[in-house]
Amino acid sequence: MSWKPNRRHCLAMALAASAGALPVGTAGAATRAAPTLPAPTPALSLPPMPLRERRLANGLQVISVADKASATVSVQVWYRVGGKDDPEGRSGFAHLFEHMMFKSTKHMPNEMFDRLTEDVGGNNNAFTAEDMTGYQNEIPSNHLERLLWAEAERMANLNVDQANFDSERAVVQEELRQRVLADPYGRLFNALPVENFALHPYRRPVVGSIEDLNAATLDDVRRFHDTYYRPDNAVLIVVGDFDPPQLDAWVDRYFGPLKTPEDAIPRVNIVEPERASDRRVALQGPNVPLPAVALLWQGPKAAAADAAALQVAAALLAAGESSRLNEALVYRAQSAQAAGFATELYADAGLLAAYAIAASGHPLAQLEAALLQEIGRLAQAGPSPAELDKVRTQLLTAALVGRETPQGKADAIGRAVLLRGDAQDANRALARLSAVSGADVQRVLKQMLKGRRVTIEYTQGAKS
Repeated sequence: MSWKPNRRHCLAMALAASAGALPVGTAGAATRAAPTLPAPTPALSLPPMPLRERRLANGLQVISVADKASATVSVQVWYRVGGKDDPEGRSGFAHLFEHMMFKSTKHMPNEMFDRLTEDVGGNNNAFTAEDMTGYQNEIPSNHLERLLWAEAERMANLNVDQANFDSERAVVQEELRQRVLADPYGRLFNALPVENFALHPYRRPVVGSIEDLNAATLDDVRRFHDTYYRPDNAVLIVVGDFDPPQLDAWVDRYFGPLKTPEDAIPRVNIVEPERASDRRVALQGPNVPLPAVALLWQGPKAAAADAAALQVAAALLAAGESSRLNEALVYRAQSAQAAGFATELYADAGLLAAYAIAASGHPLAQLEAALLQEIGRLAQAGPSPAELDKVRTQLLTAALVGRETPQGKADAIGRAVLLRGDAQDANRALARLSAVSGADVQRVLKQMLKGRRVTIEYTQGAKS
């Protein structure tokens, strides 16, 4: 799954306590007044972000939004390279370069990037996902020019040498040991893409493997860097307090001279086939205190029309203490320690997963049946108007809060470009979420349940 921002990373589908349905009341007498339901959330209408888009002669895509609401500016560079682009037998390269890009360059010593951001009251961050690697910074606006220079500098002049390679490879491998191998359920969640995708390179976890990273050579790493870290494979996003003509001049000055290699950028064009049959997988870990089960279905790509409905369905099933799976499995039946549902929709395909960790003494077959029962119940009856309104409001509120800062706006733009192919889609995303109906939720879940399923049973194996 994705390795999220903060350069320490956490699994995109980390264990989360989920929750279940709102209590269902009994029918009252004929003379009893019907309960008053809250009014549905009206369709969301927001002024669009005023995006400015341009493309330099070297292919760099530049998107900016001037916003004088704060005295800061976010500068982000998103590269069209992620876990799916790792060479065969070299998984983890995109993740490795997330770390490498903070090392020295021709004109910057180690840690200088941190000094240019953190020491002036700003911050920097980075993440690697299946389709992209993003570098995210927010600084006081009077430091904009030097940060543009620094991003252009590390795009063009990174020191890909043995010392930097060795040090960051060791960091990434230790991260893998802590987040996957030492975590009791790390192997389970790391296996979800492996078992969900048959052909597409999404099946290789973004974090990579210790064996592949050990097998890599400096020539391998340099070749990967030269192939993907180039202006025509990058999107520069600037949001916040700046003067647009001045920004254009600085971008032309620092990024304009960068050269674009003549070789074409290799692209993944594998189409994941429709799953032909159900499949069961027995997976073991060395330190599993309680067994767990995961149910996997194929999902659509991020740009699909049903993406918003699946997001709402996932929230109804698993977001918060009052969500359906948590209420049914953890509180009422007390058969699970935790239960959840996740939608992972990527640029080319998707993964839908329900999962539960058993409470002591409860067999996995019981959890599997309960997960299917609760998902099926929502698919057949749909959410109540109040339940749908509550969840939709929570999702919209979280999205709006995320967009209150230049950093959050830039992140929304980057995901629109890299996942859905259009920066303007960031202006349409919230309206789509607001428009999701109960019938939409029913339809996407019924369609999902018709698909072939992979069931993973995760149990204790040999002690490590």
